[in-house]
Order: sequence, then C-alpha cells, then structure tokens
Amino acid sequence: MMAELGAVWWPALMFTLPVAAAGALLLSFMRRYSIMAAVTVLVLIPVIAALVGVFGVAGFMLDQQLRATTAVCLVVAAVSVPAGLLLGRGLARDSVWEREARERERAAESARRELVTWISHDLRTPLAGIRAMSEALADGVVSDPAETGEYARRIGKETERLAAMVDDLFQLSRITSGALRLSLAAVSLGEVVSEAVAAESARAAGKGVHLVADPDTSWPVVWGSDPELARVVRNLVSNAVRHTPPDGTVVLAAGSDDGQAWLRVQDGCGGIPQPDLDRVFDVAFRGSVARTPHGPAEDSPDSGAGLGLAIARGLVEAHDGRIEASNYGPGCRFEVHLPLAETATSGPRGR
Repeated sequence: MMAELGAVWWPALMFTLPVAAAGALLLSFMRRYSIMAAVTVLVLIPVIAALVGVFGVAGFMLDQQLRATTAVCLVVAAVSVPAGLLLGRGLARDSVWEREARERERAAESARRELVTWISHDLRTPLAGIRAMSEALADGVVSDPAETGEYARRIGKETERLAAMVDDLFQLSRITSGALRLSLAAVSLGEVVSEAVAAESARAAGKGVHLVADPDTSWPVVWGSDPELARVVRNLVSNAVRHTPPDGTVVLAAGSDDGQAWLRVQDGCGGIPQPDLDRVFDVAFRGSVARTPHGPAEDSPDSGAGLGLAIARGLVEAHDGRIEASNYGPGCRFEVHLPLAETATSGPRGR
C-alpha cells in the first residue's frame, strides 16, 4: 500500500510543484494589478495544479477515469472562477472604501491640526492685548480719563472678538459632530437679507463699502431654520465687506430656478486665485489675507479664525442645499442654493 502511495506521491509532486511555483510568481506579479485579477489567479492555481498532477500520474493516458477527473476539475473551475471574481470585486470595493476612509481621516486630522494652530495664534493676539491693557490700568500707567476710556473700549472689543471666536468654534463643533438640530419652517429670504444688511451696514459704511440689496429681486421663501440661515447670510455679507476695498460694492440678490431658491452675494474683492476657490470653505483657510486682523476690520468682533465660510457651508448643507464660490466681475460671487418652501417636506431634521 505504501509503495503504491509512493509511486503516486512523487510524480504528483513533480508535476504540481512547478505549477504552484509558477502560480506564486504570477501572484507576486499580479499584486501590481487589481485585486479581482489576483483572486482569480489564486482560485485557478489549485485547480490547474490538481489537473496537471492527475495527468502526470496517469501518464497522460486518456482513459475513462482520467476523463471523469478532468470533467470534475473543469466543473470546479467553472464554479470557483465566478465566485473568485465576485469575491475579488467585493474585496476591491472594500479596499477602495478603506482607502477613501483613510484619506478622509487624514484630511480631517490635518484640518483639526490646522484649526488648532490658527485658533491658538488668533487667541493669543486679543488675549495679549487684553492682558497688556489691563496691566496698564491696574498699575496706573494710564491715568488720563480719556485714555482710560479708550483702554476700556479696546478691552471690550477684544472681549467681543474672543466671544465670537468661541461661538464659532461651538457652532462648528455642532455641525461636524452631528449635534446640529434644525427646526424647519417657511423662511422669507427677503427678511433674512434685510436683517443681515442692517446688522452689517454700519461696519460697511465705516469702511466705505456700499452694501445694497438688489431692488429688482423677487425674494423667494425657502424651507429652513431662520437662525441658521440668518447666520449663513451674515457670515457671507461680513466676509464680502471685509475683503472689499473702500468705494467697492457688495450686492445681494436672490431668485428661484428648477425648484430651488438661490441667493448671491457679489463683492469687489478683486477675485480669488483659481487654486484657492475650492478651499475657501475649508476650516481656517483665509488665502493670502493676513492671519491677524488689522486695519478697519480690527474692531469687528467677527474677524476671528477664518471659520465663517466653513460654518456657512456646514449650515447650508444641513438644509440639503449647496454653496459655491466663483470669480465674477470685479470680485467674487458666493451663491447659495436652498429648497423652496413649497417643494419641501415639514418637520425637524438633525445633522
């Protein structure tokens, strides 16, 4: 019995080992290609090795038993190859998903590090000013009533800026963590824009910027949350005023198209470099603008860590809308698309 097994064993090894070795080399080469191809080769290797081993042991004599064995191997190959293709497709899909997930995780981690960097930088600036001015008042360095009043005013402005930055961080954390809850209702864009223009008109006038709402606009009614939409418009208007030079104009207009409302904020900033257009809504991204507030915008409480546009995008997307930036005319155009009230469904929604 052992002699018979030995007579079969060694010829089988002689024929199957080269096939297995060739299959291993082929698999090593196939690693450069798709997972589906590699899995298919992996499935075919044992079938081909078994078939070659059977032919070698039988001396390549086609008798009835060999034909039956060949038929079985062919059936196994016919079943296993499609199964291997399906498995390879699933593995490839999972691999792509995992790779995309890792890329998203790396991007999120990079954004978090960048946010911490800019927030740390921007927090130090007002805190240092508050500390210096408070120490000057406490040590009696400043005694003139007019100077004391100016120091108190400056401390109040820096405190407002810090409060606005903390509020932005809280709002951004609600958006990114999914804790934002919207109470949706019919909201008139005309009322939201009027409030934003009224709130920003003083700062625009102080900078010499003309802030106007297009008188020919027919303001649509959208389905959204009033406080969040007001913040979106206020952030866009504030950003437009901040980057528009004196004697420039910021124009707001709205309308509806294809079942959606649109709102445009057109400024006179001179345009954004094309590579930066896709990044203007990223957290803490402010392009070539100085990271520390300066000039007329210094007194603005919202000249913070560059979170305004990121918050606007998060709030718009929470409304099932979209926001875009493009260069147009003498500046930039930010356009928001939102569901119209008559085409939306009611009820609160979270994000």
